[in-house]
Amino acid sequence: MLSNLKNVFKIPDLRNKILFTLAMIAVYRLGVSIRVPGVDNGAVHQLKEAANTQGALGFLNLFSGGGFESFSILALGIMPYITASIIMQILGVVIPKLEELQNQGAVGQRKITQYTRYVTIGLATLQATGLVFIFGTGQGTAFFSAARQAPLVPLLPDGIWPRGYLIIPSLVAGTALLMWIGELISQRGVGNGMSMIIFASVVSRLPYGYYSIIEVNKWFWFGLIVALTIGIIVAVVFVELGQRRIPVQFAKRVVGRRMYGGQNTYIPLKVNQAGVIPIIFASSILLLPVIFSNVLGTGDTDSWRGKLAEFVDKYIINSQNLIYMTFFGLLIIAFAYFYNSIAFDPVRQADQIRRQGGFIPGVRPGPQTERYLAKVVNRITLPGAVFIAVIALLPYLLVWGAGINTFGFAGTSILIAVGVALELMRQIDSQLMLRNYEGFLK
Repeated sequence: MLSNLKNVFKIPDLRNKILFTLAMIAVYRLGVSIRVPGVDNGAVHQLKEAANTQGALGFLNLFSGGGFESFSILALGIMPYITASIIMQILGVVIPKLEELQNQGAVGQRKITQYTRYVTIGLATLQATGLVFIFGTGQGTAFFSAARQAPLVPLLPDGIWPRGYLIIPSLVAGTALLMWIGELISQRGVGNGMSMIIFASVVSRLPYGYYSIIEVNKWFWFGLIVALTIGIIVAVVFVELGQRRIPVQFAKRVVGRRMYGGQNTYIPLKVNQAGVIPIIFASSILLLPVIFSNVLGTGDTDSWRGKLAEFVDKYIINSQNLIYMTFFGLLIIAFAYFYNSIAFDPVRQADQIRRQGGFIPGVRPGPQTERYLAKVVNRITLPGAVFIAVIALLPYLLVWGAGINTFGFAGTSILIAVGVALELMRQIDSQLMLRNYEGFLK
């Protein structure tokens, strides 16, 4: 391993890419510590305590790398861009113009990237406005206390005007800066820029999770969670590398005096093709009732608004509730099927195989190939979806038994970190093999 690591720094081009990536991540971590102007220090301290627990705030804080708890200029993190990318991918299925751009190669991809940037700025503006009005006026009580009993200090004690309207463009500019950093890493660094930013965000939150357990003298549970973390890493590596290979044969054809085709290949279908996206989708859906209840307000406890707020507090944002865990797990499985149905189209894949003169052994081209591919995708999606649901819920169950509510996202964090690390190793390995060096993967 050490000799392979030395090989990485022997290549000037690869060494410069790695150093550039590290420099951009350092800039990102510096931006996380820069707070937006005009917020109250006492309210930020309360926000930090709430963000270090499970629930809606903990999830937002995870993907912002701790920027949300300090209400920094990067408090929105990279989530608006991820959401915009998912929206554009879904719209590419239903809008013919976007589907046409997807099939145009690099030119169409540049146009889709431009549209994604516009959607990102729009989503960031909406999210920044919502955060300022919810937390700036002290109305975001549901985010802080499952019982809605903790007093909430507003971030802007003097009112939204004029400081709030300075914070909104600051948060949007921070998202635009982070999007630009991610694209720079993709172009001039190593790995996918957005994935590297998410990797840096989730890894930066892991040490606090382990320290919070030691802080309350839960040494036994600390050992169990460390053992669970190692087990999750092994399982994630095993599943991430697992794939179903569908053999494809191409018939021989003669063009002039030369013979083409006659080769055998395969279609690799990953067991966990959706990655961590179903977890992001499910968590985003669970945030909607919380925001909706905050907009309506609590009202009287006997009124319908009070009962709705109580239901949201007890079952929607309480991660130590069995109903929450069950609903969260089912949402993850459902979104895994939804995403795979978009990412892999059996009709398009079967048509592409037919046009290239290929066929799956034992399966007729055309509708039978479509049905076969759809059946295989549905069968391998189930174990992958159940796997990521179990990974997301296992830490909740263990922390629930330990009575600790500050370590709720270890499974999601490790799933993201290991997935990005494996992809990064594949890219570095291909660069090494290209230059006749022995790579990491053997």
